[in-house]
Amino acid sequence: MRIAYLHGGSIPSFFANGVHVMRMCDAFTDAGHDVTLYSMPGSYSDDDPHEYYGVRHRFPIQLIPAPDDTPDGYRKRGEQIRSLLTGDDAPDLIYGRDPYALAATAGLAPFVYEVHQLRQDLPTGTEQALLSLPGLAQVVVVTHVLAHDLQAAYRGLGTLPIRVAPDCADPPDPGAVLDAPRLPGRPDAPRIGYVGHLYDGRGIDLVLDLAGLLPGFDFHLVGGTTEDRARWEAPCPHPNVYFHGHRPPAVLPGYFPLFDVVLAPHQPKVYTWDRLDEIGRWTSPMKLFEYMSHGRAIVASDLPVLREVLEDGVNCLLRPSDRPQAWADAVTDLVADRALRSRLGDEARRQFLELYTWRRRADLVLADLRLPGTVST
Repeated sequence: MRIAYLHGGSIPSFFANGVHVMRMCDAFTDAGHDVTLYSMPGSYSDDDPHEYYGVRHRFPIQLIPAPDDTPDGYRKRGEQIRSLLTGDDAPDLIYGRDPYALAATAGLAPFVYEVHQLRQDLPTGTEQALLSLPGLAQVVVVTHVLAHDLQAAYRGLGTLPIRVAPDCADPPDPGAVLDAPRLPGRPDAPRIGYVGHLYDGRGIDLVLDLAGLLPGFDFHLVGGTTEDRARWEAPCPHPNVYFHGHRPPAVLPGYFPLFDVVLAPHQPKVYTWDRLDEIGRWTSPMKLFEYMSHGRAIVASDLPVLREVLEDGVNCLLRPSDRPQAWADAVTDLVADRALRSRLGDEARRQFLELYTWRRRADLVLADLRLPGTVST
């Protein structure tokens, strides 16, 4: 099947949505589909996107800028993408997270709309109009609570064709040759890792509290923009905390095996870059699945949305997001008990391989699509 993936963000970038989009296009290609990604051009890096993200397949990428950063500019970009999808390049399916481009191209082929939050940034009526189009084949969301909230928000449209598909990860490539990063710190100190952005609500203050409670352990935080790193690192009083900053997704697999315990300290309210959106109720953090893919022992916040994937004492330890001492006790228990670490990590990896690989997700979101009978051009 020929799939046009429409992305409203930039490639490459340091945003998680770029990782998600590239991994999904890679998985669609791995499943045998002919995929072209239509994205905004990136300003973060000049690296080849396939190498920067470490994907396995070199699917085509078309970088289409918007005339300006306004809804009208994004609509004009959508019309430009529409012109590229006609004739010999007409796709069998249009898939994407860009409501403007999806609306502009919806008449060319059945389309799948993927959404990770209730969109508050769109002009009134934009998303409802998109969900009302006859070409809509499916709506993909990352959590069950988001499926419920989206259906409730648009109950007037009747039952939406919603598919719940959590974020995922790729299994580590046993044949990959990675340069293992050299971590600073004490050679005999247990290494506690956090990988992800440093935005508000990601629990970075909880990690720093843990470092104060556990001075015998070294804490490594991998990720974050230069500005966010400076905001947390400059006032940090603990010598056992190391900030590593943003790393290209392609090199992150080298970090996970170095950590004895990994942390997912999300708070009830989780913000995106520059606090533009609050997504705590619906979040499906990709790094959580990367932890699972590497069989790491996880301590995570006991939040309803994370319990869609995690189970205390089975594939992780769950602790209240506002109780640092409970987290310190959990980390200490895991460091002291190798058998417990192995049991939790092994079960996390088993569940990951069964349920949470990008390839499985690609197959899931394309299975049994509700395709309209005839789509007009």
